[in-house]
Amino acid sequence: MGWFWVDSPRSINKPLHPVRTSNATPPPGCPMHAGPPTNPASLPNKPPPTPSQRSCPVGARDAPPSSTDTPRHRLNPLNYIPSNLSQSRAKRQTVNLPTEREMSSIPRGDADSNWEYPSPQQMYNAMLRKGYDDTPEDAVETMVAVHNFLNEGAWVEIVDWERRFSRGLSHGWRACIRGEEAFRENANELARAEDIVPPRLLRFQGRPNDVTPKAKIMDILRTVYPARFGGELPFDRHDWLVQRRTVEGLTKEVRYVIDYYSGAPEPTGEPVFYLDVRPAVDTPSAAAERLIRWGGDIWYRGTGAAVREKG
Repeated sequence: MGWFWVDSPRSINKPLHPVRTSNATPPPGCPMHAGPPTNPASLPNKPPPTPSQRSCPVGARDAPPSSTDTPRHRLNPLNYIPSNLSQSRAKRQTVNLPTEREMSSIPRGDADSNWEYPSPQQMYNAMLRKGYDDTPEDAVETMVAVHNFLNEGAWVEIVDWERRFSRGLSHGWRACIRGEEAFRENANELARAEDIVPPRLLRFQGRPNDVTPKAKIMDILRTVYPARFGGELPFDRHDWLVQRRTVEGLTKEVRYVIDYYSGAPEPTGEPVFYLDVRPAVDTPSAAAERLIRWGGDIWYRGTGAAVREKG
């Protein structure tokens, strides 16, 4: 996916409703792929995409550069994206695409600034570089808007986790014991009162062909209980490495896994996406964080605490 750009070195389920899209069909691995249904007769007959074609051309995992690669096509290790993709108009391009880039709300881990999204022209050039030469030019701006929207939504979820657990498991339990709804109502006050240092994104990587264990389990459950666990496998996966500031003032790297699911379009034609964002089970503390958040909400609702407080 085309998440962020670097020009020089230096739950399940939360629905997101991006901007309205056209009927253009982008590459299968892109988050904007699940859009309004198109007329099959109007689409060219093409063979199914190979595994290498499933990934979005911007930011997907590429093979390491060979010794014959030019610097222009070498990948930046922070995001696995060519470090200097052109802003120039492509050959045979008929639509003028903006070259302005939007600044994200996501702080970088290697600089005192935020990550920057690609421009529509850079996105289009990246798609051509990957071989998607049939991409409708008038749909590129919408594709970029959806990319950016999904990234902002993923970061909101990560910040939500960090507000609970950046100060330790005991703090996380106290934050989760009254359930998800109560935490969200008081999240901003909690962050201000305890002076929680916001996380920063160090680097990230698209892994569209590596299905997460949780997604595999959910897929098995869908086979056994289709009415309860309907849907398909995630259309993409990302791993984001986040810098956490602990209560002791130390920094810690936490890997987050993001599964991207597509839902049924809205009646108005707008696509719907679901993000499943959680810490990767790389350490016992990460496993405990997931258990505490899930268990705290189950305990709060299962013991009737929500009803008692409202009554």
